[in-house]
Amino acid sequence: MKIFAKIRFYWGAFVISFNTAVFMIPALMLFGKYKSTIVHHINALTLAMIGGKLSQEGTMDTNADMYVMNHQGIVDIIAMEALQNNHLRWVAKKELFEVFWFGKLLHHGEMISLDRANKAGLIKLIKEVKESKEVKHRPVAIFPEGTRAKEQTLLPFKQGTKIIAEKLGLKIQPVVITGSKWVLNEHERTAHSGTVHYKFLPTIDVSKADKDWFETLHNDMQRVIDDEYTNYNRSR
Repeated sequence: MKIFAKIRFYWGAFVISFNTAVFMIPALMLFGKYKSTIVHHINALTLAMIGGKLSQEGTMDTNADMYVMNHQGIVDIIAMEALQNNHLRWVAKKELFEVFWFGKLLHHGEMISLDRANKAGLIKLIKEVKESKEVKHRPVAIFPEGTRAKEQTLLPFKQGTKIIAEKLGLKIQPVVITGSKWVLNEHERTAHSGTVHYKFLPTIDVSKADKDWFETLHNDMQRVIDDEYTNYNRSR
């Protein structure tokens, strides 16, 4: 059966690339003021075409300034955009902006570029997040692990997220994602029909939070990940 999972992976990769290049980028270029709606509907179509479904537990806080999520692969983003229409502004590493098709998508979507090799990258990121909050009125979505993780255990969170949140006094909502790697596993290059589960945890107002809020957030997300696997056999 693994051969079918391999075939499904390449089908999924084709669908994601095709829909991005042929539908999403031209639509963003032609109908820029409808960015959020375009991204939402095309990602919902993409998820359905690769055999993915959605499940939500908890309520998305539309007043949050930043959503902090664990990360396994591109389906995390596709499914999150399919789930809601809140005009998220994703933080992505600078190298992704240089990839031919997806770079154009990030540029036209006005996403945030993070240069991790540059010492001034954090200063620029603070300015971008501040602009998102005060000028663009778009919440920021970030993966504080900084990379795609293979295991159940969360990687240590990058301190940049903590610094930005405290400096700007952000409202942070943690979101735990499970099941996305089953739908499309970029490490093993396999794919299956399945459901991507999003669990929205209580929002943290960093301006009023305890000094150890960031460590608590990490621990709370890990606890949910462990519970999801133990009780429902859903890996992250």
